Amino acid sequence: MRAVAEAARTHLGAEWVLLALADGALPEARPRHLILDADGHAYSFEGLSGTTHPVPHLPEAVLNRLNDVLRGHLAQFRVPVIEGHHSHVPLELDSGVIGAFAAWTPPHRLLDGIDETVMRILASQTAVALQNCELFQRSQTLLAQSEAHNAQLLATQRELGAAQRHQVLDSERQRIARELHDSVAQTVLSAGMQIEVCRSEVESHDGQAELVERLDTAKTLTRSAVEQLRSAIYALNHSSDADRSSLPELLQQLATVHMPKDLRVTLRVSGEVAELTNAVERSLLRIAGEALFNTAMHGRASRAIVRLSYRAADVTLSVSDDGVGDPDKLRLMLRLADTTDLDGHHRGLANMLARCREFGGTLAVGPSRIGGVRVVAMIPRDPEVPAQAPIEGVAR
Repeated sequence: MRAVAEAARTHLGAEWVLLALADGALPEARPRHLILDADGHAYSFEGLSGTTHPVPHLPEAVLNRLNDVLRGHLAQFRVPVIEGHHSHVPLELDSGVIGAFAAWTPPHRLLDGIDETVMRILASQTAVALQNCELFQRSQTLLAQSEAHNAQLLATQRELGAAQRHQVLDSERQRIARELHDSVAQTVLSAGMQIEVCRSEVESHDGQAELVERLDTAKTLTRSAVEQLRSAIYALNHSSDADRSSLPELLQQLATVHMPKDLRVTLRVSGEVAELTNAVERSLLRIAGEALFNTAMHGRASRAIVRLSYRAADVTLSVSDDGVGDPDKLRLMLRLADTTDLDGHHRGLANMLARCREFGGTLAVGPSRIGGVRVVAMIPRDPEVPAQAPIEGVAR
């Protein structure tokens, strides 16, 4: 607008030039009006970028014209007007008048038909420029609204993802509680009953004091095992992890709830924690649970370290223990389980491998620095799942 007004001022030698939009016309366009004096100084009552001069006392003709245009009183200005030292050209858009372009010249400068033509050309350019400004402002508004909606959508997706992760953990917790109650606890109770029967039989014979003592110890151990199982079942069915949402938090809950008291589990997280897909986080949780179960039940370990590493290309989960497991034997069993069923044995390793392969990842087994076995699962952040991901030889 300023360039157009300056062109008109220079061509006409004008003392005053006015460009103004009617209220309600192109509401997003800026500026709404502009005034230039004979020296080219710009003024605007609404403020104008780059304006350094206060609005002076305007001539009555200029001020009245500005008020008429702003209020939409354009009926008398729908056609161009050339009056010696004054010209007025409407700003037209889509066959409607949206504002006005006016100029006042000094006594020595008379206006003619050429000046009218120049003013109409400049007015047309101004209308197009203001419409472009309107469209740009609308696009910026729509972009801001779109970004806000996108942020809301991402927040909703995160909330849904957290809810799904909670549901997965709750389902896993309830499944383990049922298995502990229906199979393991009942088996331990039955073993305790059998020990009591054997103790009664042994007491009826002389010279079996040492055997009776061992049976008493076994009875005490089975009773303690039953109490631990009942505590674990209660904890599994009465977890309070409503505020937990991230994978590290879920892994911490998994380690503290699922493991026996004589296994100390430590969780270590490195890298910037990033949100993964629900399927990937669910698989990593299952892998961690399977590895810790093997550590507790088969490795006879007293200590386990769970490491979760976020890197640019992948996320890595490792479980190390100080147990008695043989890494070479486990690698062999993993390769065999990958091709045969082995009568159901070592299916935990095969399941972990399958979960990694589902997302184009790898599974590795090797010696642990703390003395036992280390299992490492690696899943790409942006997986392109191959036909069959390989079994890694040694965990590093």
